[in-house]
Amino acid sequence: MIAAIGGTTVALMTLVILIAGTTNGLAGFGFALVGTMALATVIDPATAVVFMIIPILAVNLSLVRDLSREELRTCSRRFGPLIGAALVGTVVGMAVLSSIPTGPLRVGLGVLTLGFVATAQRRIPLPEWSSGGIGTFAQTRVGMLGVGGISGLLFGGTNVGVQLIAYLRSFDLSHGLFVGIVALVFLGLNGIRVGVAGLFGLYPSGIVLFASVAAAIPAVIGVAVGKRLRITASERSRRLVVLGLLTVVGIRLVGGGAGIL
Repeated sequence: MIAAIGGTTVALMTLVILIAGTTNGLAGFGFALVGTMALATVIDPATAVVFMIIPILAVNLSLVRDLSREELRTCSRRFGPLIGAALVGTVVGMAVLSSIPTGPLRVGLGVLTLGFVATAQRRIPLPEWSSGGIGTFAQTRVGMLGVGGISGLLFGGTNVGVQLIAYLRSFDLSHGLFVGIVALVFLGLNGIRVGVAGLFGLYPSGIVLFASVAAAIPAVIGVAVGKRLRITASERSRRLVVLGLLTVVGIRLVGGGAGIL
């Protein structure tokens, strides 16, 4: 059961969104991951996943500002199977979200977070299909259906979409096409997720939905602040900040879900 939250917790959630946005602006990634996982340490993890949908949508809107209609049409034609399968997987992931017990869900989110940190530090190699060594089959329509469905399932239930981005990066895409497909996938997925969350009753109360909409403002502000900080911060320091934060959050999630912390 997803518990309702009070005004104090909403204020804390908004602060987390601001920090997550700043982290994304500073390092160029991590908004959904940092925001969702940090919130899941203090509130019901299913609520954290749903709460983040609208702020993620707002942050990703910047991806389509400079794209032409032709670029968007090209992306739709080339990656239609991937997008369609990801949409279906996302709905399925959200459908089972509320039925997963809080403890196991926290542990699962923590493991995903620590796995991302280990991968980013290159201690654990990415699967071949997502690290640039993609095979011919994975680039076919059938391969896209498989990758899209699995990635959508994970994204729908956890807000973790790095595996889908890694898959898309393995293609030889121009910058415009890459931005276009990312925009189509994540804007489309999150746009639909807002309606699906309402249909499935995943928003525990009206105040959670209102707070999620309002959180789009600190999310965008945080990204802008982070971009300014990026000018003075080295790449190494940016990565250390993000990965260090995710490590702490991941350990707390696993410990909390297991009843240790």
